[in-house]
Amino acid sequence: MSEGSTAVVLGGSLTGLLTARALSGFAERVVVVERDALPDGPAPRRGLPQAGHVHQLWSGGARALERLVPGFTGRLRAAGVRRLPVTTDVVALSRYGWFRRWEESAFLLPSSRDLLDWVVRQEVLADDRIELLERARALGPVGSDATVTGVRIAAADGSERTLPAALVVDATGRASRAPRWLASLGLPAPERREVDSGVAYASRLFRAPDGARDGFPVVHLQAEPRDGGPGRGGVLLPVEDGKWMVTLYGSRGGEPTADEGDFLRYARQELGHPLVADLLAHAEPLSDVAFTRTTANRRWFYERMPAWPDGFAVLGDAVCALNPVYGHGMSVAAQSALALRDTVRRHGLVSPGLSRRIQRAVGRTVRAAWGLSTGVDVFYPGATEGGPTLRERATDAYVRRLLHTATGNGRIARRVTDVTALERGAGVLVTPSVLLAAAVGPLRPPLTEPPLTERERKAAGIS
Repeated sequence: MSEGSTAVVLGGSLTGLLTARALSGFAERVVVVERDALPDGPAPRRGLPQAGHVHQLWSGGARALERLVPGFTGRLRAAGVRRLPVTTDVVALSRYGWFRRWEESAFLLPSSRDLLDWVVRQEVLADDRIELLERARALGPVGSDATVTGVRIAAADGSERTLPAALVVDATGRASRAPRWLASLGLPAPERREVDSGVAYASRLFRAPDGARDGFPVVHLQAEPRDGGPGRGGVLLPVEDGKWMVTLYGSRGGEPTADEGDFLRYARQELGHPLVADLLAHAEPLSDVAFTRTTANRRWFYERMPAWPDGFAVLGDAVCALNPVYGHGMSVAAQSALALRDTVRRHGLVSPGLSRRIQRAVGRTVRAAWGLSTGVDVFYPGATEGGPTLRERATDAYVRRLLHTATGNGRIARRVTDVTALERGAGVLVTPSVLLAAAVGPLRPPLTEPPLTERERKAAGIS
């Protein structure tokens, strides 16, 4: 630890809090600068509108979060969140048919975002080394193109001051102004790529039927972007307190609306199967419809910059914002904060080149989730100016073959799940045995109906 060292983290959402925890063992003081007033409990906040939609914490992210906040999983489960085995408790439909429910390979922690953030916030802010500065805005870094020495902030009353820091971390999410800040220091514009599927989300919270409040599976009717028309899908996620969070989504020309009266109609008439609508017919609505179009994949390749200032790093959605339907944002945040911690541990908080090392580590961390998300979304009409590249088309052809095989081959299904859950890298999908299995195809015939158990059907009130 450097004598008198201070780290400043911009943004008090999940990425910012985990970054503060990651730095707390190396700085005498970590200041989290947050523009909003954070709620004193698991409640909505203005700066997190996406909390009204389905969130999935995959096991790859949950394990990273547990390393940063030991005991986190137990506290989340004590608050009513179930550990959901995948694919054992997942009912999913793709263009290849229904996936079987194989024995556990990975897991999900299906929590509402408000609760998850609250559990993390309690633990992180209980550390005396971490200070929360609420209702304050970051105005920009102080320093030069070689070294950032602090950040200017504005308080709620309009007063401004500079916070000196050995390291400033931008964790402000999609609204990050890091590219402009770097330009103000005289640095060139970073490389950027955007893949915008045009997907819009409509989400609503429901009270599950009495018999379906414990142990009910996730239901996902997947969209198909490769048919040339709009892709439409829906996710039913059992969250804490016997509730279901349901998100309906569709791309350009097939979007859901924010109209409460249209929610069930869309679920029944626009998706590939009426299962979600059948389940909701016996559930009680608990909220209005939350609606968003902020779903584009956007990545800044900061790790490729020809020059990078010491004392400044960027994490989370500010580096790589993903289409939320794949559920990787929180997991990437946790894994990136862990990568930052490991990098600082190896090199020290005040060491030349630390920030560039952090940025490269973060770039490696986001690579898998970026590929998973854009590998699908690039096929939506209008997602990019030039459409999918030849490499993306070739990769997609193989992935489609794997998914088809996974409908009737448990070993391949578990491999795919391990990659999706960010437990293992994509390299496990191109081993000789997996290539052979993909060539052979499914070992079991396709399912003709959703793989719900008789107990689940009765509990949900469907025949």
